[in-house]
Amino acid sequence: MTYYEIPLVVQRAVSKKPMVSEISADRCTPIQQTSPLILVADDDKITRLMLHKVLKREGYSVVEASQGDECLEVYKHTQPSLILLDAMMPVMDGFECCTTLQSFPGSEHIPVLMITALDDQASVDRAFEVGASDYITKPINLAVLRQRVRILIEKSRLYRELEQANQKLLHLATIDSLTQVSNRRSFDEYLSREWQRMAREFSPISLILCDVDFFKNYNDTYGHPCGDACLKAVARTISESVKRPADLVARYGGEEFAVILPNTEGIGAAHIAHNIQSKIRALKIPHANSDVSEYVTVSIGIASLFPTSESIADTLIAAADRALYRAKAQGRNCLIFSTNC
Repeated sequence: MTYYEIPLVVQRAVSKKPMVSEISADRCTPIQQTSPLILVADDDKITRLMLHKVLKREGYSVVEASQGDECLEVYKHTQPSLILLDAMMPVMDGFECCTTLQSFPGSEHIPVLMITALDDQASVDRAFEVGASDYITKPINLAVLRQRVRILIEKSRLYRELEQANQKLLHLATIDSLTQVSNRRSFDEYLSREWQRMAREFSPISLILCDVDFFKNYNDTYGHPCGDACLKAVARTISESVKRPADLVARYGGEEFAVILPNTEGIGAAHIAHNIQSKIRALKIPHANSDVSEYVTVSIGIASLFPTSESIADTLIAAADRALYRAKAQGRNCLIFSTNC
């Protein structure tokens, strides 16, 4: 179990490994190309030359390998758009090579078109089992080859674009656009998950709620652009005060922020809250119309609980919210720890 420790007083060159078979420098040097790059791996030189010529004529860039282990090395240095892989090669065949390729980072996006003289069901099944995207039999029908290469590369491109779009959507769905910390939806989902996890582990979870004091006055005095800049600075400062990957900083609403601290008891949460408060004061953001300071300050409510299978996370939120309300009622620019969770 990990807790925050609390003091007694709260206050350019990459070396290349030798290869099994000799690889010419032009095969391993990273290629700057705008057309898709295809890696052709086949132990038959005539087949490689034929494929190279056909693919170049179609507008592709081409690199070659004559063995499975060589294919792996060339792949590491070139990151091709597609691999044409012969199933039957000495030392390391195409099946073993394809299996190894699947363990390389990013390889899931690189289609493998297996070339085989075997067209029995077992060989075809094995090709797909080891990660091949499709297969083509020898003797190679060049018209079929061209279409399968084109389709596989296009599918790979569309998949990458879709994945990037999904990542952007996920970011938009979970991150507050202004402050770049987690948003309320992300807060609710994360708190629910961590509450259940802490209940299983019988571990504590703490919540800090922070509210920027007299923020409406700040906006009225300095304008909304300055108000936005203030919120960004506060969010950044809170994030810098929270160190562990499991902790979550979120914009809870308006000028209010929340910090979820799994595996943290009250004294640890209080230490973090004091640190947040001190760092925000140290920013010395002028606030001429604050009733408690000439600078921007925050009021903080803290709550800590040991979740159980019968309890709900809303209990923790309510306790922290009550503590925040008391902090405001007692003059703001202070923190209150909930004692009636």
